[in-house]
Amino acid sequence: MLSSPIRKILKAHTYAEEPDRVTITDFHASFQGDNGDHELSYSVDGWSCTCDFSKARSYCSHSMALEKLLGPMVKAIGQKA
Repeated sequence: MLSSPIRKILKAHTYAEEPDRVTITDFHASFQGDNGDHELSYSVDGWSCTCDFSKARSYCSHSMALEKLLGPMVKAIGQKA
């Protein structure tokens, strides 16, 4: 009856505490920056952001913030996915 859904919920909590089980290969996000909104994506080629800084350097504070939030689920800037 309810035991199966409860086990799934408990298992989900366990998985959530082990982010190294997950590898994100494609990701898209909207980011509200101090100077406007930006669209970010992550793929095997790395991060992409619509901000001017990222267009010139391939990284920015927005991508670094998401990298920090997502932790081990994405490769660090400079590493190939």
